[in-house]
Amino acid sequence: MRRKDREITDLDEIMAIMRGCSVCRVAFFDDDYPYIVPLNFGVRKDGGQITLFFHCANAGKKLELLKRCDKVAFELDSPRQFIDGDKACDSTMPFESVCGNGTLELVAAEGKIPALNILMGQYSDKGSFEYDERLLKAVTVLKLTVNEITGKRLIRE
Repeated sequence: MRRKDREITDLDEIMAIMRGCSVCRVAFFDDDYPYIVPLNFGVRKDGGQITLFFHCANAGKKLELLKRCDKVAFELDSPRQFIDGDKACDSTMPFESVCGNGTLELVAAEGKIPALNILMGQYSDKGSFEYDERLLKAVTVLKLTVNEITGKRLIRE
């Protein structure tokens, strides 16, 4: 990272940023161009390992691309209010962001509910969740094991 003064390497700070985000963008390898998609997510930190969870339909482009290559990149951000300067170069937008890469895999049927609980915990304060068995069969859950991760921050009052 060129701007080391903005880099965040502490995993707890990175987790705090991620927990404050509502969307994670995941980039897949495709033939001519990357394929990027915004997804709802859940995040877990176990020791020094960060894992992201997503859900999707049982068929579609994400799953087709995943069959070809399980390596993905991801990005989350929390933009702030634009600060308009007297001159264009004095304008800025404070932000916090997290970028990284890792390996994506399907979660087995017995792991769906624990993974979905992590995902639901990203958005809800409820302690437990009920699931419709019929709908569980219609959803695929994905697990992204993070290989590299970094955060970046620019905060101005």
